[in-house]
Amino acid sequence: MGLAVLRSRALAGMEAPAVTVEVHLANGLPTFAIVGLADTEVREARDRVRAALANAGFAFPPGHVTVNLAPADLPKESGRFDLPIALGILAASGQLPAGELDDYEFAGELSLSGELRPIRAALAMSVALQRDGERRRGFLLPRANAAEAALMPGARIFPADSLLQVVAHFCGGPGNARLAEYTPPAATPSDRSGMPDFADLRGQAHARRAAEIAAAGAHSLLMVGPPGAGK
Repeated sequence: MGLAVLRSRALAGMEAPAVTVEVHLANGLPTFAIVGLADTEVREARDRVRAALANAGFAFPPGHVTVNLAPADLPKESGRFDLPIALGILAASGQLPAGELDDYEFAGELSLSGELRPIRAALAMSVALQRDGERRRGFLLPRANAAEAALMPGARIFPADSLLQVVAHFCGGPGNARLAEYTPPAATPSDRSGMPDFADLRGQAHARRAAEIAAAGAHSLLMVGPPGAGK
């Protein structure tokens, strides 16, 4: 019946390898299968996506729905694939124009109402997109992750609040329905005189906590790295 291909990213440590989200619709008994080494959180997308599409006013296609997350040997986790799966179903069933989908990468967890919830590692995904030479592609993700993803210089970030906003972006013209590219707020003057500050760090919560406790109590702090790290 139809095939749609979208792009997203997985998470492997500090890296965010590319993932191709393929959605195929076929005749047969109504089933919804997700393949491609998906963990429990990803497989649960079947229920989240089905409910989100229904509550947003879209028709879930009858027949057999197959979602392939490639490459098949790369583990996939979390709900970050909800948004590209939902868009792939809409594109494969003819409810969404597929012409511009290749110009973006997608990530976002869907609530049952179709609202977009934040994901983990948005910065890692944004950095990987730029390092892979895909600078022309925009990164479409939940609004709560926009500031984090925009920390990567040159990233084109398009935040959205809901599945309906994303669909309107691709169905609408150049008017108000289009999502606006995220613009980071202007930097404010700092009174730290350029000195390093923990406020500039992202992540490393345990290491920061240990350093803060050591400083507060005037204790010594031993920092141990992997062999050869100091060479």
